[in-house]
Amino acid sequence: MGLLDGIIGGAVGAEMMTVVNGLIQKHGGIGGIVQQFQSQGLGETVKSWVATGPNQPISPDQVHQALGPDTMTQLAAKLGMSPQDLSAKLSTVLPQVIDKMTPAGVVPPGQ
Repeated sequence: MGLLDGIIGGAVGAEMMTVVNGLIQKHGGIGGIVQQFQSQGLGETVKSWVATGPNQPISPDQVHQALGPDTMTQLAAKLGMSPQDLSAKLSTVLPQVIDKMTPAGVVPPGQ
């Protein structure tokens, strides 16, 4: 978690950082999670998070759809919250994390 902690700092709780870090690792890095969102029809949205301009918002429903109900249910159960609450938190956190991890507007190789 060290890398994400330094990038996001106190903006989100430790549990959410664990979840986000796990999602990024599960998808093989930033590039993998970007590809996951692109494959679900959210290419322009996720592209805005990587680019240097403003981030387009994403709805909790779109996060839930992009990551899949099984993943959301499993993660929510680990955190002791509903999948809807988790989707709402991720809809705020994921754009920030991806934006901060791609400061040059490109996904770094190997991430």
